Amino acid sequence: MFIVLLKFSGNKAQAGQFIAGHNEWIKRGMDEGVFLLVGSLQPNLGGFILVNSTLREDLQDRINSDPFVEQDVVTAEILELSPNQADKRLAFLVG
Repeated sequence: MFIVLLKFSGNKAQAGQFIAGHNEWIKRGMDEGVFLLVGSLQPNLGGFILVNSTLREDLQDRINSDPFVEQDVVTAEILELSPNQADKRLAFLVG
């Protein structure tokens, strides 16, 4: 499991030009069951993604294809997690 931090970078002002492609990229990750949770880093720092069901190398390739990453709107940091306990509502994440 991974958390990806997408922090605004040098071309943050150009985000509007690439938002449609970025949103399509997110939708694809959600539709394919790789992205579990997507949201914003506050206050207006960028975004995050909770990721499951993929290998780190495949995730890196996926991240590299994000238009925001390609255009330096955000930089991506991958944090790898090894969950071992969860509330019963999130038990599917531990395994």
